[in-house]
Amino acid sequence: MELTKIVESYNYVKSKMNQVPEIGIILGSGLGELADLLEEKIIIKYGDVPNMPTSTVKGHAGQFVSGKLHGKNVIMMQGRFHYYEGNPMELLSLPVYIMEKLGVKKLIVTNAAGGINTSFVPGDLMIINDHINFAFNNPLIGTNDEEIGTRFPDMSNAYDKDLINIAKEVSKGYGIGAKEGVYLMMTGPNYETPAEIRMARILGGDAVGMSTVPEVIAAVHCGIKVLGISCITNMAAGILDKPLNHIEVMETSNMVKDKFKKFVINIVAKM
Repeated sequence: MELTKIVESYNYVKSKMNQVPEIGIILGSGLGELADLLEEKIIIKYGDVPNMPTSTVKGHAGQFVSGKLHGKNVIMMQGRFHYYEGNPMELLSLPVYIMEKLGVKKLIVTNAAGGINTSFVPGDLMIINDHINFAFNNPLIGTNDEEIGTRFPDMSNAYDKDLINIAKEVSKGYGIGAKEGVYLMMTGPNYETPAEIRMARILGGDAVGMSTVPEVIAAVHCGIKVLGISCITNMAAGILDKPLNHIEVMETSNMVKDKFKKFVINIVAKM
């Protein structure tokens, strides 16, 4: 991603804000209600930010929302944009780089995902401890600017162990019952075939989705610590022998929203 574009986008967002955020949160499909809990809210539409695309998917409001949560300065992406919407992979990194320049040191990335692990059930929350990039593309391909990050970032601790431990502590202390596992990204927008899900399970995937990995790679690239949380909205293809659709994703997200809010709010309190 060109530094000049990042700076242009950052300058616009910064001009609309009155605080320095320390925590960033990316809200996935159907999980955007968490932004309603922010105090002293400022809303910035993606479409108003230079170089930013807009989100076209139902359940994604398409805006930055900054404010206070548990007394901490937070900026949220209320919805994201995706590779399958036709966006270049490098463009998916832009919001993360903007947040880093604003002052974000820690990032919570959330998504709606299909369960591959057969011990999961719809409505489970999964703490991501690693990922598999089956998009076969990468937001860092192209010229690297050392002012943003190193040419060859180390991904061996992409999901920060200290933040994972905080999430586990909150899960146990508040009866969340969060699972833990590996998130596997495919490009979408079609849901996976049963054969692809069998392959993903053999490779070690516990949940599958169409986002998150590019943002995590960008965050690691620019030095932000990451915590990932998947909301298991359905079982992946072939497990329950039923058709998959986005309506089910939204319905399950709505069903689990209170548990999700409690989980994230209390994680933020301990970060």
